[in-house]
Amino acid sequence: MTATDPGADAPQDSPAPDLAERLRRDLGGEVRFDSYTRHLYARDASMYAITPLGVAFPRDADDVQAAVAAAAEHGVSVLPRGAGTSLAGQTVGPGLVLDLSRHMDRVVALDPEARTAVVEPGVVQDRLNRAAAVHGLMFGPDTSTSNRATIGGMVGNNSAGSGSLRYGMTIDHVRALDVVFSDATRARLAPVTEAERARRAALPTLEGRVHRTLPGIVRANATAIAEDYPAHWRRAGGYRLDRLAAEGAPFDPAKFVVGSEGTLVVATLAEVGLVPRPARTVHAVGHFASVAQAVAATEDALSCGPATVELLDRTILELSRRKPAYAALGSRLHGDPGALLLVGFTGDDERELLGRLSTLGALWDRHGHGYHTLHAVTPDQQSALLTVRKAGLGLLMAAGEGTRRPLAFVEDTAVDPAHLAEYTRRFQAVLDRHGLTAGFYGHCSVGCLHIRPFVDLRDPGQVRAMRAVAEKVKDLVTEYGGVNSSEHGDGLARSEFNRELFGPRLYEAMREVKRLFDPDGRLNPGKIVDAPPMTDHLRDRDLAPAVPLRTRLDFEVVGGMRAAADRCMNIGQCRKSATGTMCPSYMATRDEQDSTRGRAGALVKALSEPDPRRALGDERLHAILDPCLMCKACKSECPLGVDMAALKAEALSHHHDLHGVPARSRVFASVRALNRLGSATAPLSNLPGRLRPVRLLMDRFLGITAARPLPVFAREDLVRWFRRRVPGAPSEPRGTVTFLADSFTTFTEPGVGRAAVELLELCGWRVRLESGGCCGRAALSKGLVDDAKARSLALARSIARAGEPGSPVVGCEPSCLMTLRDEFRSLHPGDPVVEDLAGRVRQIEELLTEAVDEGRLRLREDSWPAGRRLLFHGHCHQKAEVGTQATVELLRRLPGAEVVELDAGCCGMAGSFGFESEHYDLSMTVGDDRLFPAIRAEADETVLVATGVSCRQQIRHGTGRRAWHPVELIREALRPGPAADRTGLSPAHP
Repeated sequence: MTATDPGADAPQDSPAPDLAERLRRDLGGEVRFDSYTRHLYARDASMYAITPLGVAFPRDADDVQAAVAAAAEHGVSVLPRGAGTSLAGQTVGPGLVLDLSRHMDRVVALDPEARTAVVEPGVVQDRLNRAAAVHGLMFGPDTSTSNRATIGGMVGNNSAGSGSLRYGMTIDHVRALDVVFSDATRARLAPVTEAERARRAALPTLEGRVHRTLPGIVRANATAIAEDYPAHWRRAGGYRLDRLAAEGAPFDPAKFVVGSEGTLVVATLAEVGLVPRPARTVHAVGHFASVAQAVAATEDALSCGPATVELLDRTILELSRRKPAYAALGSRLHGDPGALLLVGFTGDDERELLGRLSTLGALWDRHGHGYHTLHAVTPDQQSALLTVRKAGLGLLMAAGEGTRRPLAFVEDTAVDPAHLAEYTRRFQAVLDRHGLTAGFYGHCSVGCLHIRPFVDLRDPGQVRAMRAVAEKVKDLVTEYGGVNSSEHGDGLARSEFNRELFGPRLYEAMREVKRLFDPDGRLNPGKIVDAPPMTDHLRDRDLAPAVPLRTRLDFEVVGGMRAAADRCMNIGQCRKSATGTMCPSYMATRDEQDSTRGRAGALVKALSEPDPRRALGDERLHAILDPCLMCKACKSECPLGVDMAALKAEALSHHHDLHGVPARSRVFASVRALNRLGSATAPLSNLPGRLRPVRLLMDRFLGITAARPLPVFAREDLVRWFRRRVPGAPSEPRGTVTFLADSFTTFTEPGVGRAAVELLELCGWRVRLESGGCCGRAALSKGLVDDAKARSLALARSIARAGEPGSPVVGCEPSCLMTLRDEFRSLHPGDPVVEDLAGRVRQIEELLTEAVDEGRLRLREDSWPAGRRLLFHGHCHQKAEVGTQATVELLRRLPGAEVVELDAGCCGMAGSFGFESEHYDLSMTVGDDRLFPAIRAEADETVLVATGVSCRQQIRHGTGRRAWHPVELIREALRPGPAADRTGLSPAHP
């Protein structure tokens, strides 16, 4: 039995094969029971792991019903799952997982007059908000994971968020739910009159039994419901019998099942209420020396009527400074705060909102709270702030080392904000007594702090300390009348304590509820009631020790290759689909295995096998890694910095060891030699690219798609031009700069290189052209790591020999230039020549901007780029390594230019990826996601700008429009008149 067979690795008497066959017959969606898929769904964002029997991807409610029926007949439990971002272990279990996020993701209806929306459970919160925003509405609960959290998951957890002070929790916005019961019958749950309840109670179905019996459970436990629920309103734990007991309220089973974590029903459709979207939001950002001082300032903040009061501690702030995607906040802060308090005010009257900022600042000054208050009023001022706030969990996770991680087991408590300062002090004392450190952030507005102690689950003593802390905190929160779970639910982390937290009377009533809805215990068993100990099923403890593996790339800084993959804590940032770059293939397919965390999880499985070298050659693993574009966005956008590009390159090298190197991989790895030959034989070398029969042969025998135009070779390459020209003598010499003559700028787009060299010389630099070899980027992307090592070392030595010590090294192709900064170090760890070279790499835009500001380059107001709208698309590797600010700043130096940077993700080309036959459609799907539509929406007069050669090729192919390299535009801006005077091409239609 192979790893892709249904029921692989299952016991001989496992129901997996029969169940898989039945599901494939009955469902329209995919069904996967292979060991890799099961491993990927064994984890969520918690500290737990349980391998399921299999995974189904329903397309509609009929599929869900069929899956529940099939599982029941085979005696298998069912676990509905959204984005799998649970922090308490709700979405891991041993049965059949129903991934409702992939296909059941429609906004079915939106009624702006009634302020309601009807959505399938897989709809991501931000997607609903974008649809509602057209009508000035939004979904009230604002989770930090809104870019990947599904509405179904929010219903399952009763999620809240930073705005809960004003908008409450998910339970407050659910109007009705279409559900599948545990016996595979369907119903619509909604508020009903007593007459309607009685009518439904007479039905001979599970729906009838629920409407008949549930009110009796409420009446029989009225005293316990009134006395035993925690006093704090922000409750996400247990079953909400209190909602049914509210005097005068209609019987509402829809609200009752909110927060039930998939243990009572499987929701297939939700009608939710929407709220008006505030016209304006402003923030006061208080700077404090410590968390304690920030918490102490909360009372003043609450007195001003804010919508949100959020805390970020020093740990998160320091981590944000290390990543380009989050570093912008650091430049706005004053001093070195130990904590920030982010106080948000929302409304329609800007003057009133600004008045509240002033009032709060005066209060803090009067009471000696903090040392500085920053006002973030405009969206631009707030962007970096909110980005870091939403990434708080991931940034905190990144502070872990190896298996010592910040774990979510006491991070969801909440107490009355009036007691928060004292509660926090005593909480810290509990941690201190058990020798644990923790990061702090959260929602001070509602007394909820997310406190994640660092614990190594492989250390039995640390596990015991973790449990002791959980028990002490449970007692502490009870003493203050708070709740143990205020928005993240019970799951495996907290369900064990529910008997103590709710008392025996209420707990037994909850068990009775479970038996009513799920007599056979089929729906997500072991959550909320009858749970295992919180220390069962621990992810790190139960993972087999890693077998030593010799790797070609250096992963030792994070503890080896498996540790590099296992940094992923499944928080799901790679599942976002409307912003940033990570993860382009997931954005196109919406398939969990195509996300960064899916690939990381697959690698963890392979590297945990007894023979990891052979496991890396597994074809199922190769199929999971293959669609990765190696864009490197995960290195910067993943808060934990999981570098899938490096991991894939290493895995490919081991695959080649076992299966040999494909001919196409060797061809693409030798791109410099091929481009040199093509340039030397141009224009004849350009003919095959125009001959259909030749292209079809290339498609058939090499897998190079005939659908995409090939690059055009230039007869006069950059090296030839550079040798024959006579450089001018600079009036004010700046020294020597090495210009990297990469394989593309040199042979297929030498005009970009010529513009760069001329500009550098006009700036006063003496240019040394480095044209001796390839950086190895192409070989590395194909898994030819040994070839990349040899080529990169030769190039590093060449630059070191011929270049001026300490002089800058620049280039125009980000993928090649950034390789000198990043991959050279992992290919040659500790090599002083490589380290020196990496430290000298600068973006050419930086040098040109300096020259413009110093008056060395004078950009003309009568040049054709002046006054234009410039639409800029940054290269993925540039974004990942250094960010795009230098390019944006250079473009802003063009007189009168309006510079707009696209948030359009990856272009989809990714070097050779878009030329490969089996990847062409995916490549175009990625481009057509956001990039192509954004370009098509622009006027003809808009000038398109892109730093990457692949990006420019993709834009031309996908939209028919030319994109300029920034240096070309700056060169044009030194001359008067329209571009057609010199190129014969208009700037909008080259």
